[in-house]
Amino acid sequence: MNDRMQSSPFAHNDQNVRKVMMQVQIAALPALLVHLYFFGFGIVVQWLLAVITLIVVESAMLKLRGRPILPYLTDLSGLITITGLVFCIPPTAPWWIIVTGSAFALIFGKHLYGGLGYNPFNPAMLGYAFLLISFPVPMTQWILPAELSGHYIDFMEALQLIFQGNMNNVPLDMMTGATPLNELRIGVSQGISVGETLNPEIPTHTSYTHHLLGFNSWEWINITFMLGGVWMLYSRTIRWQFPVGFLGSLALMAWIFHSIDPNTYPPVDFVLLTGGTMLAAFFIITDPVTASTTPTGRFIYACGIGVLVYVIRNWGAFPDGLAFAILLMNIAVPLIDQYTQPRVFGHKR
Repeated sequence: MNDRMQSSPFAHNDQNVRKVMMQVQIAALPALLVHLYFFGFGIVVQWLLAVITLIVVESAMLKLRGRPILPYLTDLSGLITITGLVFCIPPTAPWWIIVTGSAFALIFGKHLYGGLGYNPFNPAMLGYAFLLISFPVPMTQWILPAELSGHYIDFMEALQLIFQGNMNNVPLDMMTGATPLNELRIGVSQGISVGETLNPEIPTHTSYTHHLLGFNSWEWINITFMLGGVWMLYSRTIRWQFPVGFLGSLALMAWIFHSIDPNTYPPVDFVLLTGGTMLAAFFIITDPVTASTTPTGRFIYACGIGVLVYVIRNWGAFPDGLAFAILLMNIAVPLIDQYTQPRVFGHKR
């Protein structure tokens, strides 16, 4: 019997990059299914286009960097990047939107810094910010949910919309409408109170109406992201400081300003269950490469993002602001880590 001790370091679990990335993909599956139910098959076409872009770009960049292609391509880190980006863009956006955004995210957000583990900015959010700034019109044309448009988009119709810009000669503009965040911003800018915007006496086809068990499509997507995130917390795939800090600070800001002026600022439940709030809380800001690495630092980092998201949503130029809030806090990560290092065991201060 060989009872010889092996040299350190000793592994405490069997986690690796591929396994962690796969767990994140599985956790996002419920949100994907709900997205399919409400918005049709556009997201599937976008995801397939993003995967093709991923294979081409990753292979080319790894070849240029002199790295073996298969090991790096199969660690699934690039798949997480494009999946996060796909959830952020309109499901019927032109094909070149997701191709351009995915390529930009992978090249400028990952490989130019040396690959996985060296990038200071979240690649998915870097690609998303690039698309928002460069192509604001197609990035804000969201398809209406099936219960509002009266038509469910199948796979072939999604192909038509994404590659031709119309479906059976019906222009894309006829099937798009404002998201809840956009509608609220427009209403407040026109002097309409938050209550009147969220609960209009005469509903329109873009109204913030409820659908299933008291929740609308955007709320259901956020709820399913939250459920996937809770599973990742249970399996210890992500750290609790990220969602608690982000959602806590965002909810606190929403409660304070809604208490001060409920006609101008939306309630807490609206803030937490619209846009990409839960996607960011459990799937984006939890990126271990670009986020803070200390326990206290993670909480500060997440709180900073929550505050910035609220500020940008209410006083900035963009309805959501997740990408810019995350990228700004990415810049602050080295400083946060420097001042939140835990006490070293055995060191006397």
